[in-house]
This record gives sequence, structure tokens and C-alpha cells, in this order.
Amino acid sequence: MSEISGTRPLPAVAPSSRAPAAATELALKLLQPMQGLLASGESAKAEVIALKEMAQSFQLVLKLTLENGRQTTLQAESPRPLAQGTALAVTALSQSQLAVALTGSSEKLLSSLDLNTLPQGTLLQGKVISREPLPMPQQGAQVLYKVVLSLLNTPLAGSKLALETPLALPVGSLLSAQVQGSQSLSFLPLSSRLDQLVLSQQLGTQHERQGSLQTLFTALQGLHTQAGAGNEGVRGAIDKLFAALPDSAQLSTAKGVSQALENSGLLLESKLLAGQSSALGQDLKANLLRLITQLLPLTPGASPLAAANAGNALALALPALARNLLGGLEQQNSRLQALKFPLPSRLLQNMEGEADLETLLKLAAAALSRLQTHQLSSLAQSQVGPDGNLLTTWQLELPMRNQQELVPLQLKIQRDEAQSKAKEEKKETLWKVELAFDLDPLGPLQVQAQLAHGRLSSQLWAERASTASLIEAELDNLRQRLNAAGLQVGELACNQGIPPQGPRTTLEQRWVDETA
Repeated sequence: MSEISGTRPLPAVAPSSRAPAAATELALKLLQPMQGLLASGESAKAEVIALKEMAQSFQLVLKLTLENGRQTTLQAESPRPLAQGTALAVTALSQSQLAVALTGSSEKLLSSLDLNTLPQGTLLQGKVISREPLPMPQQGAQVLYKVVLSLLNTPLAGSKLALETPLALPVGSLLSAQVQGSQSLSFLPLSSRLDQLVLSQQLGTQHERQGSLQTLFTALQGLHTQAGAGNEGVRGAIDKLFAALPDSAQLSTAKGVSQALENSGLLLESKLLAGQSSALGQDLKANLLRLITQLLPLTPGASPLAAANAGNALALALPALARNLLGGLEQQNSRLQALKFPLPSRLLQNMEGEADLETLLKLAAAALSRLQTHQLSSLAQSQVGPDGNLLTTWQLELPMRNQQELVPLQLKIQRDEAQSKAKEEKKETLWKVELAFDLDPLGPLQVQAQLAHGRLSSQLWAERASTASLIEAELDNLRQRLNAAGLQVGELACNQGIPPQGPRTTLEQRWVDETA
């Protein structure tokens, strides 16, 4: 694979205006004699099944189909590339040389992009299947190449895109480009896209493993009747986990919310890297890890060394620090589900009835993967947009103690920071907040708010009609309280139902190395 050094805009994508090659225009030199397969002057059909770029030429592997239906393969040397899958009519000039003509292809090359299908900023990933220089219009003009890409992602995956570029892209290389217009692309450095690929793969993997936090806490509350309830280590880990959860009173103050966000598990790896081990006692993710470590040696089939090897066993259920996220299978649908807000819960199979210690371990590992799905989703949604704005995302889940029940609160905070054109110019920042929870007797609720230039606007969504009517009646009171807090208030509205889900294109990433 080649790495393009920087972002470069491409000239307009345009179809080639040259006429198709004549039968005698291209001669291939065979790398081994035909041994009588074709006599001089005889013809047959052929297809390019492999292409390899050499120093001064291109090596082809042809699948030859004779008139009697017999098929065989030949290796040949060509002065210019022929795309894999190209259909040819070949005529034997001698036992070591063939004349070829393109027989035409039923697949039409794309010469422009539909911005309704691929909006500006969409990431395209492709593989170079052919490259040839274009005639220079005048002496000393820049050399341009006609390149054909096989697209690997987006709804156009599998299509062929023809473009012109001054870059001599190696045949077989993989590249990433961003859509700038219907006839314009800009290449992106490969290294950053590989980071995004690993992130995208792990996001799908963790989402497949995740399960509800509420299911875990309900099972832990019923552990009093289980054999593990007498284990001091397990009991201590459970008590520590429950004691660290915030209650509604704590979340009613700014300081309490700040502490809850800090201990949500979102920043655990940052604390570890900074050596802040003393600050982990209240951290939700750290407490889940402690619980899993205590449960592992008690599960059926655990060896005496299970406690000492708990860290190794955990590696089977979760990745290490974010910088070491490697491996995982590509799961496109799962990744798209993982980017939804609120994050849906997956129902684990075979979890009916009273939870034993092995079930509790699975539930704890699933809850841990859920926290990590939020973390990875935060990273995946933090990026520089096509307009140059820096978007930073923090997504997390807080289990809130509400009397005798636990209510998971899902929260997403986004900071959209515009890039200032001059150093002395102040950057404009737009804040967006989304909140989702299900609280009896109100039912499922979602809140969307945005803050810009000190002005706040918000939409509330309630699934129950009675709850929507109740909130609608309290909007004036809410406006007054927000004004008293020093905020300018714009639109405040409540709707029945759920917020509409817009299209997501930034992370539809599929990267396949067909030569691997």
C-alpha cells in the first residue's frame, strides 16, 4: 500500500476522450510459449485476472478461452496496465506474442459523483486497478494520469471511478479521498485513516458484546440469595460499585454533575496514563473491572491461578487502552448501530431466571463493553469536518440512584469549534447536548439542546402523550428558570415521540485489501 503524503485536490474528474484501442495497438509479450494453444493468426477470448506493476512494464495473468471451450492461463508482459476483469480479444502473432483488443465492458465507468448519494465530506476508499499517462497538450505541461479506482465503501462499493490526477498512483494501492464536489476529490494521508479503521472495527466488536447496565445492577441486587453473597471480595466489590453511583440530589448541582462525569468511566484510561491511580475509587469502569476480577475465580471451571491471571482473562472480553485497540472483525451494521443515540441495549441470550455467578460475570463484561462502546463512539464522532470545524464528542452513561431503583442516564456532549481565519479573531463555539433516560412514571424521555453566543434552544421528546402534555405546561416555568440563570432562551418545545434520526455518512468505512 502507498501512503499519500498530504491532502491534494484533484482536477475535475472526466471521462477519457480517446478512441478505443485498435486490435494491433497493443502487443503483449508472453512470458512462456503457448505450446500450440493458438496458431499464428488464430483468435480467442481472454480476461485479465491479475495485474502486477513492474519497473518498466506490467505483468498480466490472462484467462484464455479457446473455441472448443477449453480454458487455460497465460502470463504476459504489457507496456500499459489493463484493469483486472477487462475482457479482451486476442490474436496470436507468434508463439510468444499476442495482439489484443478490448472487447468492451458492460460496466460503465463513473465520471462524476452524485452528491445526493455521496454528500460533500464523505470518505471514499478505493483500490487503483489501472493507470495510464494522458497525452500532454503542449511541451512542458504537467503530466496527468488517467486512473481507475474500484470503490470499496459507500453505496457505490464495487463501482469503478475514472479520474485524472498528477499523482502516479501505483496499481494495486489503496487510498482514501474526501468528496469535495461532483467532480473533485482530495486525498487523505493513509496513516490517519488506518487509525480510523481500527477504531471503527473495535466499535463494532464492542457493540456486539455490550449489554444493559440496568440488567447487571438488577442481578447484583438479587445476589443476596446466591452462594457468592458470602464471598467477602465479591461483596466488597459490589458495595463499592453501588456506593459510588450518583443520586438525583448530587446530579441537581453543577459540582455534582462534574464529579459524576469525571467518574463515569469515560476518562479511566486518561487517569491511568497520568498516574492518577488514587482517583479510581469512585470510577464506574474501574469498579466494574474490580467486580469482574473477583467473580472470575469463582466461576465453574476456574483454575487456582484464575485470580492471578484475571487480567489475561479480561483481555478476552475487552480491549486494553484505547491506543492499543487492535484486531476485531468488520461489522458494518453493528458499527452504525453503535453510533446511534441513545445507544440501544442488546438482550443477552440464555439469561433467564435467577443469575448465578457465571451469568453475573457475563453481565458485568457486557456492561463493561457498553461503557467502552460509549468511549469509542466518542472518539469516532470527534473529527475535523469538511468545513474545517473541530468537532469534539463526549458520550457516556451514568446509572443514577433514584430511591430503590437505578436509572441509566445517557448523555452526549458535543463542542463544534469553528476555525478562526485570523489569529486575533475569536473562535465561535457551538455546544450541543443530548440526554436520554426512562423514569417512571414519565416514561422514555430525550432532550436535545444547543448553546451558541449565550443563547440556548431546546427540544424535548416524550413517548407518552400524558408526559408530553405535562412538559408542555411547564415550559414557561423552565424558560423563567433558565433566564434567571443568565441565559438567553430561544425556542423551547416539547414533542410526542422520538427525535428523527438523520443520515450518518462520516463513519461508513469499509477497507478491504483484496491482495491480502
